[in-house]
Amino acid sequence: MAECGCACGGGEGEGPKRIIFPCAGAANVGQITNLAAIQLAAEGFGSPACTAQLATGAGPVKTKCTEADEVVVLDGCPAACASKIAEAQGVAVDQTVIVTEEGVAKSHDLNIADDEIECIVSAVWEGKGKQGKEEKKDPDAQAGPCGCGCGCGDEE
Repeated sequence: MAECGCACGGGEGEGPKRIIFPCAGAANVGQITNLAAIQLAAEGFGSPACTAQLATGAGPVKTKCTEADEVVVLDGCPAACASKIAEAQGVAVDQTVIVTEEGVAKSHDLNIADDEIECIVSAVWEGKGKQGKEEKKDPDAQAGPCGCGCGCGDEE
């Protein structure tokens, strides 16, 4: 991954520290949350965490939430299981993306298309699920080396 000197989170060790909780449900939309979390990690957005461990209230995951700059929840459907787990554990969530609200129909067909994953990854990068916060983006920004569109790495 290219080094990124901005605060977008696109570079390794740079920018905000984000933790991602996928719902990991059995339906296609739950599995899309897992795949999206993996892709987001590969792109340098943040680190996936174990939602099941969060539900137990045990382990270091709650500490990681308090150390994070942003907590992101990926729910597969309106049942919002991952969001409910976070709420029950007192974790403040900064962004929630629900796969079905992004146009993916829930089914038990696990033949998941790349564009379904990319739809969720893009929604997260764009901040579509931000909780009452306006995402401040420069409309003239060009995609930098991290691919987030913030313009990082541009020559001045």
